[in-house]
Amino acid sequence: MQVFWFIPTHGDSRYLGTAQGAREIDHDYLKQIAQAADSLGYEGVLLPTGRSCEDPWVVAASLLPVTKRLKFLVAVRPGLHQPSLAARMAATFDRLSGGRLMINLVTGGDQTELEGDGVYLDHAQRYQQSAEFIRIWREILAHSHSGQPFSFEGEHLSVKGAKLLYPPVQKPYPPVYFGGSSDAAHDLAAEQVDTYLTWGEPPAYVAKKVADVRARAAQHGRTVKFGIRLHVIVRETDAEAWAAADSLISKLDDDTVIRAQAAFAKMDSAGQRRMAALHAGGTKRTRADLEISPNLWAGVGLVRGGAGTALVGDPQTVAARMQEYADIGLDTFVLSGYPHLEEAYRFAELVFPLLPRKLQDQLPGQRLTGPFGEVVANEYLPRVSQS
Repeated sequence: MQVFWFIPTHGDSRYLGTAQGAREIDHDYLKQIAQAADSLGYEGVLLPTGRSCEDPWVVAASLLPVTKRLKFLVAVRPGLHQPSLAARMAATFDRLSGGRLMINLVTGGDQTELEGDGVYLDHAQRYQQSAEFIRIWREILAHSHSGQPFSFEGEHLSVKGAKLLYPPVQKPYPPVYFGGSSDAAHDLAAEQVDTYLTWGEPPAYVAKKVADVRARAAQHGRTVKFGIRLHVIVRETDAEAWAAADSLISKLDDDTVIRAQAAFAKMDSAGQRRMAALHAGGTKRTRADLEISPNLWAGVGLVRGGAGTALVGDPQTVAARMQEYADIGLDTFVLSGYPHLEEAYRFAELVFPLLPRKLQDQLPGQRLTGPFGEVVANEYLPRVSQS
């Protein structure tokens, strides 16, 4: 099991959909989150991409010198990047970081945003372009270890004698992550990526997606790893966790939800449509309606695009729900929570001790079984609670 955290380059807050409780996203704050994730033992961090975000490559590069072990899951965007340039960027980042790069292939689903970036392809064409992009990207990096050039001629992208003189540390290339819910996305994942990421749907839905991608990959003689993108709201008791979930959307007004859902409805992303269906396009507002599966809450998706669900509960419950997904075949959990600095600590302190022993043994610093904490009476180390 690998557990990643999230760098909120599109904003952070205590309340969704309002400026109340919002935090300025500057380098000092992003550095705090990255260093917390690094010291607490998260495997890596995901950086979002799009016009609502700071550029992920610039941010990730700026966080390299202030972290030690943390890996960075950074996006490439076919149509915005050329594959040869993206390969050069990846190799440089991977070398300078000592092998701490992971790649997130993002096809995009917001037509308005894409057109603003100069991409005018429809859904099917974007996936064709993405398949050509990542094939060229992978082959350039793989060929760099032998110094051989690579040529490819596709419908959307072509290269002739592409050559990379400085190879990446990771062989044959930094691992590629990718998410998508359409048939075209599943085909792309099966053929070319290393880890398929799903958004946080109920386990039965996720199991069907995993089975489908796994079967398609087998047809190509490949195996694919699987992961999930989720928010988390964990507190010492279930009651406290659900109160925190209610608080997170307590400042939302109807107009904000309506406007957000109208924007999401214009997207041609199958995954976004599946997220919207979980809360019926914003019409579900109560806990009874938004708890779409035991402890899986769709409230985040009322105003946030992309990942719109959270695991909510006490540490034992959240760990058990994660194990349910692990039993389906997911071994990577990309998590986030509001505000991201505090929730990174809460999750690590409350849930990490309940996760598989192998993962705990890999965490830096003292063993989570203690002793640690403030010294008692200037003389005694605190005892580990048996409760």
